[in-house]
Amino acid sequence: MAVSWIVTAIGVVVSLLGWLMTPSAWGYGILGFGLAWIVLGVLDLFREPARGR
Repeated sequence: MAVSWIVTAIGVVVSLLGWLMTPSAWGYGILGFGLAWIVLGVLDLFREPARGR
């Protein structure tokens, strides 16, 4: 569960960096990449943990 929060936090930082660079194409790309990390981190929070075999 801690990994999900770390991934989400990295996504927030990367998104903020992209937001500061938004007039350029690089800024929009970095912003989208950060938003994808946020979405994946939040989705991982709702995933059921894998059980042992």
